[in-house]
Amino acid sequence: MKCDLLLKNGVVIDGTGNPRYRADVAISNGKITAVGPNLQVEASTTVDVDGQTISPGFIDVHTHDDRLVLADPSMQPKVSQGATTVVTGNCGISLAPLGRTNPVPPLNLVADESEQRYGTFKEYFEALEKTPSSINVASLAGHTTLRAVTMQDLNRPANDAEIAKMQELVQEALDAGVVGVSTGLYYAPAQAATAQEIQAVFEPLRGTNALIASHIRNEAEHVLESMTEAMSIANALGVRQVISHHKVNGRANHGRSTETLALIDKALANSDVCMDCYPYVASSTVLRQDAVEQAARTLIAWSKAKPETAGRYVDELLKEQSLGLTEFLATLQPAGAIYFSMDEGDVERIMAHPETMIGSDGLPHDTFPHPRLWGAFPRVLGHYTRDRKIFSLETAIYKMTGMPAAKFGLKDRGVIAPGYAADLVVFDPQEVRDLATFADPKRPAAGIQRVYVNGVASWRNGASTGARAGQVLRRAAA
Repeated sequence: MKCDLLLKNGVVIDGTGNPRYRADVAISNGKITAVGPNLQVEASTTVDVDGQTISPGFIDVHTHDDRLVLADPSMQPKVSQGATTVVTGNCGISLAPLGRTNPVPPLNLVADESEQRYGTFKEYFEALEKTPSSINVASLAGHTTLRAVTMQDLNRPANDAEIAKMQELVQEALDAGVVGVSTGLYYAPAQAATAQEIQAVFEPLRGTNALIASHIRNEAEHVLESMTEAMSIANALGVRQVISHHKVNGRANHGRSTETLALIDKALANSDVCMDCYPYVASSTVLRQDAVEQAARTLIAWSKAKPETAGRYVDELLKEQSLGLTEFLATLQPAGAIYFSMDEGDVERIMAHPETMIGSDGLPHDTFPHPRLWGAFPRVLGHYTRDRKIFSLETAIYKMTGMPAAKFGLKDRGVIAPGYAADLVVFDPQEVRDLATFADPKRPAAGIQRVYVNGVASWRNGASTGARAGQVLRRAAA
């Protein structure tokens, strides 16, 4: 037996949740061809990983990398932490089919005035295939984007003609191969949308294996009502659902994850629902006064009007002003911020739930990004798995690999087994940890030794290899 690459003497954690075992992994033509101890194969290249862990590449289920995969195909913030696949188009925000429509906030988190603008998902995927990145890409179609393209007035529910147009766009996206759709009802351009509108717009999903990823209307005092609304839409359509970046926001709501998770557990009796979360007590999005007011502290991530404020805290900036909070925040717009508004106990409880996957939710175009952009997965492996011991390493890997591959319908991904794509990470389980901090957010993680995307080394010895082996991952047929 011959192969292109042989990883020898590894400890395999295969992405299923099953116990680890010693094995070699053989790879040919971008696929895993054999897994087992002491494989007798003739390899073009052999790498002795010397007892380090070999796992499937991490699948970042919650990203806003829609433009980054084209603007910076090295994708270093993600591949450096072991991610081999990103799911774009979350929170109702997708680069396609925005075209040349004005990217009102929060669409400006992924779109700018560059030429990287696409009127259909077919065009977007063709661009990715023409100039591939170092990482695989699966996509969601964003409801907020659909509204922006279709409606002149976003401050009301869509009418029948607008819904029909949005349905056409959803169908085009499904035909092109998106894995599902997303909502962002927290944001102004979608707040006027009713549950009836959203269900009607997403009617093309009925009978498919596409899913809905829901950034719910409210993650604070009305979190239970907002979760119920989102789940009712998915149930009516008969499709799988992901509750995006599940959290309970604001000091008044600390501890309420016991209520939200009980609601999930009850819904699981009749619904196919799961969650994603990121491993931090701070969130990040566009600058909003209500978010500032419910946070213990707020850090400015970017400001177009006052770029010098990026990386500084609002309370410190206010001391230098003669303005009140409302007036001062207005002088920064458009802007983004990081909000310290969650409780550590809630973060751990949500992350440990059996139906929770891991996503970074990083904002790659922020001047001073949240450290989750560079550190989410190593933080789970180091801080929460090794140090806090909230779950086993096998469970952590499953939440990052096999589980998201199954939930998002990514065929032959997320598991180490013959016939599966050779998306692999070699890491040191004793040394892996996040180094990105709120003060220094762009530092690559420690302990990630090698990353292979479709059998090609994309990260090695702390640096990008320059390889561009990423593929567009289209939704597999049901």
